[in-house]
Amino acid sequence: MEFLTSDFALFLLIGFAAQIVDGALGMAFGVLATSSLLAMGVPPATASAMTHVTECFTTAASGTSHALHRNVDWKLVRRLAPAGMIGGALGAFLLSNIDGSVIEPFISVYLIGIGVFILWKALRPLRQRKMHDRAVPFIGSIGGFLDAIGGGGWGPMVTSTLVGRGHDIKKVIGSTNLTEFMVTLVISATFIASLGWAELSSAAGLIVGGVLAAPLGAFVLKKVPVKPLMVAVACVIIATAGLRLI
Repeated sequence: MEFLTSDFALFLLIGFAAQIVDGALGMAFGVLATSSLLAMGVPPATASAMTHVTECFTTAASGTSHALHRNVDWKLVRRLAPAGMIGGALGAFLLSNIDGSVIEPFISVYLIGIGVFILWKALRPLRQRKMHDRAVPFIGSIGGFLDAIGGGGWGPMVTSTLVGRGHDIKKVIGSTNLTEFMVTLVISATFIASLGWAELSSAAGLIVGGVLAAPLGAFVLKKVPVKPLMVAVACVIIATAGLRLI
């Protein structure tokens, strides 16, 4: 298709911008990339497939960068990853057989609520919570499932929920970025097994842009103070979820 071969530079810019946001805030690559591709006229199934295949590369680069910057809590990763991978595989399988757009409005309403909650938390003293929080595996499984169903959402679901529950924001962002690689790999493999491999070479521009931007996100995270970062997280969630809801 023409739009899949003539817009490499635009795909690169989309991937770069979305990954800067995702790497710095721990969320929104899938939401921003998928929304941008849909606005360009890319069919929904192709947009979702392109986004997830791209995230296999961007999350690997971003997760490695966060690990090098010591933004990762490995205990949190071990608790999130298995649940997220299982949830993601189930979501991808279901999306291959049903219309995932039916539940998108409910996801958007939830994300707006989470964004408002984090914004409220940013204006109050932070209360740190131990990483043995029993809800972590459940949050991971739901985040993986909804990410696959909605074409994106691991970051907004998992990062925002863990931050809202009081976990350290920088450790959460670094850990969810690294964990997202494992979850996205499983989701992509499930999509390919269920739908076949088609038209995914067009994701090259997204991949190049995202990988180039991945190290910059971790650097921004390490330098930005916590409270302004929380405000930025909340604004990104409310804006992206609001646009999808509309």
